[in-house]
Amino acid sequence: MSQEVRNLEPKELWNKFADLNAVPRPSKKEERVIAFMESFGKSLGLETLVDGVGNVIIKKPATAGFENRKTIVMQSHLDMVHQKNNDTIFDFDTQGIDMYVDEDWVRAKGTTLGADNGIGVATIMAILESKTIEHPAIEALFTIDEETGMTGAMGLEGGILTGEILLNLDTEEDDEIDIGCAGGVDVTATAVYDEEETPEGSVGYQITVKGLSGGHSGMDIHKGLGNANKIMNRLLFDGFDNFGLQISEIKGGSLRNAIPRESVAKVIIAAMYDEAFVFDMQQIINEIKEEFKTTEPNLEVAIEKLEEAPAKVMPSMAQYYFVRAMYTAHNGVYRMSADFADLVETSNNIAKVTLGGGKLDIKCLTRSSVETSKFDLANALRAAFELMGCEVEFSGSYPGWTPNSNSEILDIISGIYEKQHGSKANVVACHAGLECGILGTNYPDMDMISFGPTIRGAHSPQERVSVKSVQKYWNLVIEILLNIPVKA
Repeated sequence: MSQEVRNLEPKELWNKFADLNAVPRPSKKEERVIAFMESFGKSLGLETLVDGVGNVIIKKPATAGFENRKTIVMQSHLDMVHQKNNDTIFDFDTQGIDMYVDEDWVRAKGTTLGADNGIGVATIMAILESKTIEHPAIEALFTIDEETGMTGAMGLEGGILTGEILLNLDTEEDDEIDIGCAGGVDVTATAVYDEEETPEGSVGYQITVKGLSGGHSGMDIHKGLGNANKIMNRLLFDGFDNFGLQISEIKGGSLRNAIPRESVAKVIIAAMYDEAFVFDMQQIINEIKEEFKTTEPNLEVAIEKLEEAPAKVMPSMAQYYFVRAMYTAHNGVYRMSADFADLVETSNNIAKVTLGGGKLDIKCLTRSSVETSKFDLANALRAAFELMGCEVEFSGSYPGWTPNSNSEILDIISGIYEKQHGSKANVVACHAGLECGILGTNYPDMDMISFGPTIRGAHSPQERVSVKSVQKYWNLVIEILLNIPVKA
């Protein structure tokens, strides 16, 4: 861990971030970070509890003179997205994140950084530990599994929290105040098929799509970035239609909330088409790279001959339906919001495609700020995949967060931001999945707001957080604590 990160200002925040990033914390494997946070709270002599699903709640009384202010909930999630470059040797289950400072950015070496949502967690930790920062009574809520199901927020019972205001520290533009977000649903298509023996006289090839930017499947979905699974399918579709290509296996993408950066497929063709196949593929590759030259300048597509052809392949008829279903399935922006300028309302990310050994698995994440539109798109995907014979399951559905433009805390934060910076903050709703909508189901009267520092490339190895932005954000947080209104 680079000492230079610990020397950044504000040191109290960056040191807590460094401590946190030394603890492995993948989604659904948060046992170590839960224990870390529980130990942290108890070491401060603060009331600390772990609820039935693993959320950690630490309560700190108000400092002198702030006892009559409203109790606030400060909330961030403990888990982080785990993505790494193919050539990076790293074990997320055992290693801490290797950070470094690059001018105004803090980055990780070949992996995701965990600024999403580690900066928020570190902020709350620094305030809980401080003996000098003035604040009202605080209920610190550290949720689990935000990135792959929001099961922590869903499992939080009513009555545990008494706060009237919730500060969610999980957005990624330091000039924005979020008052709403999208909901989501996981769409999973599965099928089985009987593999065929590879015909005699076949040659094998490996097709690799890599070098894509990836990114957050909500916040980055409108940027026109390449989806490795869709690009791969274009190549497979053409090879099948023109040369009778048959697929042995596909491994594309990883997490539902990350735009897939890489896909690898092993295929066969008849030896008689060998030269023509490679020529045709290269033409298509050149066309795709031309299309993406602005948004994906580092895109690479390689066609490599295998020493031995794979032994078994997907039958031609099953493959006929598969490549067509993949072409039909929507990826990217589905509908823009009619109520908020430049806001994506509904989208889908075809996140992970795994094929081989007689099994097919396709994982998508469909998002929308409008519940009916969310299921409209989910049903469109379901129809495409069912037509090819897949079983389709909807799971992990969570609601969006409906904006409240009359929020008291919104007025307070907006005023502080303008006073500090001489300009108004942008009040927005976002296309990411924040936990506020879920938390609001058990705490409907809680006044909620979300904000954070500038983070780029979340959910990808390009993730980075701006040092100056963290300083700006920290000053905003401290001033907010001083201006929480008195109890009614």
